[in-house]
Amino acid sequence: MTVKTGLYALALATSTALGTLGAHAADKEISWIYCGDKIDPVHEKYIKEWEGKNAGWKIAAEVVGWAQCQDKATTLAAAGTPVAMAYVGSRTLKEFAENDLIVPVPMSDEEKKSYYPHIVDTVTFEDTQWGVPIAFSTKALYWNKDLFKQAGLDPETPPKTWAEEIAFAKQIKEKTGIAGYGLPAKTFDNTMHQFMHWVYTNNGKLIDGDKIVADSPQVLAALKAYKDITPFSVEGATAYEQNEIRAVFLDGKAGMIQNSTGAAYRLLNSNINWGVTTLPLGPDAKGPGTLLITDSLAIFKGSGVEEKAIEFAKFITSPAPQEEYELTTDSGLTPLRPSAKVDQLIKDKPYWKPFVEGITYGGPEPLFKDYKGFQNVMIEMVQSVVTGKAEPEAALKKAAAELEQYK
Repeated sequence: MTVKTGLYALALATSTALGTLGAHAADKEISWIYCGDKIDPVHEKYIKEWEGKNAGWKIAAEVVGWAQCQDKATTLAAAGTPVAMAYVGSRTLKEFAENDLIVPVPMSDEEKKSYYPHIVDTVTFEDTQWGVPIAFSTKALYWNKDLFKQAGLDPETPPKTWAEEIAFAKQIKEKTGIAGYGLPAKTFDNTMHQFMHWVYTNNGKLIDGDKIVADSPQVLAALKAYKDITPFSVEGATAYEQNEIRAVFLDGKAGMIQNSTGAAYRLLNSNINWGVTTLPLGPDAKGPGTLLITDSLAIFKGSGVEEKAIEFAKFITSPAPQEEYELTTDSGLTPLRPSAKVDQLIKDKPYWKPFVEGITYGGPEPLFKDYKGFQNVMIEMVQSVVTGKAEPEAALKKAAAELEQYK
């Protein structure tokens, strides 16, 4: 695996300027690039616990802002001075592995079975796991009950299918003058993510192993649905990413959006009369679906402490620490594993239910050797359809052909 692609190629251009900045981790020290503003208190607690059980070993966590952390880990690895472990988007794992920058993280059958279905798929290619999931996100459909009522719709009955979703959006727009749906299509990564939710609610996929299967009836139906709902959505979709669309919804200016539990936390303190349900289904759906996005701990090659870093990564993401992290953080993470505490969470806060139910037929963020190249192709495809520059059939064929170079 020596092809230098995407992140690695960019990192090589700047790596020589680092000199000895990222020196190899010292013996008995596991260096960790930790994304965020500070180390979560739950992680601090379990770092101390692990160090107490592993005399002579230290976890040296360096907090790096979200915008820089992954690039820093990549650049240090490309310079030959890797950190032992880094928090990364799972979509980058194939690219790191193709460039021989990370090591596999073997999982037992018992470990795999502890997760919700398909979670392990987000870190797997060529039947090998390349990271340990540490954060997980799913989406559901929010609807404004007051706008439904104003449009003559039953405020307690959200759409269950794409056809209903489009019809409801149309009725809201025509009866109230307010956008029936919030469709984000900005040049931003979550434009691709949002489209993948539609793909996975119609039993579709873009890549199967190393075979591009995007040009399929299931994916085409998703792109046609995008075209059909655009006239009843927020005007100028290419100006919005999903958090900006969420703000529009919170302002009462959209009838429906798809978003994470982060929207629920904000809506609880708002004047919006809202509901949340599983994402509407396409004609070929088998059941509730959503894009399954994970962030992972990647173990970099060449630190000299790879085996111990894998041991720690599995410890800090094991059921007890992980569950405590998920259920006490305010970031709205979807739990990675089923448990009695998760069941209680859903009982106490019923709005959590659709975010877990959608996992059943969900699918992973597609792994490409150049995920930014893949992402850009998908964004261009979506934008060409929602702006009317291309018909869905032509846009999808073009995108499927372009994806070949990134698989």
